[in-house]
Amino acid sequence: MPRTRIDQKSAAPWWADAVIYQVYIRSFADGNGDGIGDIAGLRARLPYLQELGVDALWINPWYPSPMADGGYDVADYRAIEPAFGTLAEAEELIAEAHTFGMRVVLDIVPNHTSDQHRWFREALTAAPGSPERERYVFRDGRGTDGDQPPNDWRSRFGGPAWTRIAEPDGSPGQWYLHLFASQQPDLNWANREVRDEFESILRFWFDRGVDGFRIDVAHGLVKDPALPDLDIPADALFEHERHREDHPHWDQDGVHEIYQEWRKIADSYAGDRVFVAEAHVREDRLARYLRPDELHTAFNFPYLKCSWEPKAMREVIDRGVTSLAEVGAPPTWVLSNHDVPRHVTRYGRHDTSTHEHDTAGGGTDLELGTRRARAAALLTLALPGGAYVYQGEELGLWEVEDLPEEVLADPTWERSGHTVRGRDGCRVPLPWSGLDGPFGFGPKGTKPWLPQPAEWKSLTAQSQSGIPWSMLELYRSALRLRREQPGFGAGTLRWLTTPEGVLAFERSPVLRCAVNFSGEPYPLPKNWGVLLASERLTNGHLPPDTTVWLWGGGALAGRA
Repeated sequence: MPRTRIDQKSAAPWWADAVIYQVYIRSFADGNGDGIGDIAGLRARLPYLQELGVDALWINPWYPSPMADGGYDVADYRAIEPAFGTLAEAEELIAEAHTFGMRVVLDIVPNHTSDQHRWFREALTAAPGSPERERYVFRDGRGTDGDQPPNDWRSRFGGPAWTRIAEPDGSPGQWYLHLFASQQPDLNWANREVRDEFESILRFWFDRGVDGFRIDVAHGLVKDPALPDLDIPADALFEHERHREDHPHWDQDGVHEIYQEWRKIADSYAGDRVFVAEAHVREDRLARYLRPDELHTAFNFPYLKCSWEPKAMREVIDRGVTSLAEVGAPPTWVLSNHDVPRHVTRYGRHDTSTHEHDTAGGGTDLELGTRRARAAALLTLALPGGAYVYQGEELGLWEVEDLPEEVLADPTWERSGHTVRGRDGCRVPLPWSGLDGPFGFGPKGTKPWLPQPAEWKSLTAQSQSGIPWSMLELYRSALRLRREQPGFGAGTLRWLTTPEGVLAFERSPVLRCAVNFSGEPYPLPKNWGVLLASERLTNGHLPPDTTVWLWGGGALAGRA
């Protein structure tokens, strides 16, 4: 039967402790056999997602796009990419997901558009200083002939963040800002027309039953109008961003006024509509985005990037919980997404905190990474707040690091001069069934847009379904217990005193979680029952790299 989780929780809104499944639609399921995932494929798999036990779906951009950056270069925010389906199909999907008890969250991309967006095409044919150009960030170049970029800002995908255009008469013209690919011109959020347009886009989708939005680059919309130089070497770009307090194009104070207006729109609709921020900001500044009159939730990226080490993990969990408590917002935990290496691979590396896609020195131990991924799943789902599951993590998929160069589509590959392979390895189409490709991703004979490893035949949803100790059944059990046990979800945690290398916390007087990061088995208390464990227990001991959920009475070792 469809779930109605919102009715089971009397006080907290649904998003406060929801488990949301991320659908990278291009790689989820192909309904028509063209090798590209689509709405038809997603609709056919709704029963699978309901059985998995998730509360909502977050769908990556499904708008018309030239796909210069996997759909994050949007050409029309009120339509559907033809390769994915039609607007009518999208509306049917939203309604159908609701009948299965699942809500739908869309991606919105407000920092930039595609260079094929109507607005940008109009800007290219208009004059400098025109209303059409004022929608974007156009500037004259530096130097005698204006042949140098307006400043030294760098693109996140490599190279300068500025591209010079030819004016309508063919002469060298102004430069436009693009903090990402050159096909993604940045919008000018100081322009009222831009603000009005996105408020209209929000209403367009809310009117069609969408339950919320994940906001891409939520921290990047407002730029310092002076456009000052960064004055840093290119190889220090990311480190600089993490520490600078007055960054000229990230985390400017003006973004909060925008989100206050967006919150008013969301609150005007029934049903607890939600915003989740992709905000790569310092931890001490994240809560500012989640004040009661702004956004609702934000991804906890420090947790995603944390090393598999107890001290670091406890510290990042503590910071994630306490920093948001100041504004009454729940934490939102995530292990993988479409931008970072799958955590089976990350946890099998020598450096478990790296979030770079290229293989780290020493290679990857997938057996170890899988064991830790299972433990991390139970740890994540036991924490207070909400959680996200990236498609395929419930199958134990790893990062595909040997894709042929000719299929690589991530803009990082080109802009780095073919030195950084980019994010395609975590976006390979899912294996659903069968012993040969396309493993049920599409009809027999379908050639997926990225090739699947032959080894994934043992990781298909079909091969794992009903199999004890499979990754899929671990997730199904964990999500079922999370719904059934009132101690999980929203609330607090209390740490328990344990030996070095073990973390344990209490979620309620009768519900606890313990994680063994050490190399030695940890003895569990005899007066506590086992709800679920990521690995088989041995003689009442918790093995290394294993998590267990406990219920009953007594205490592990007293409180810290």
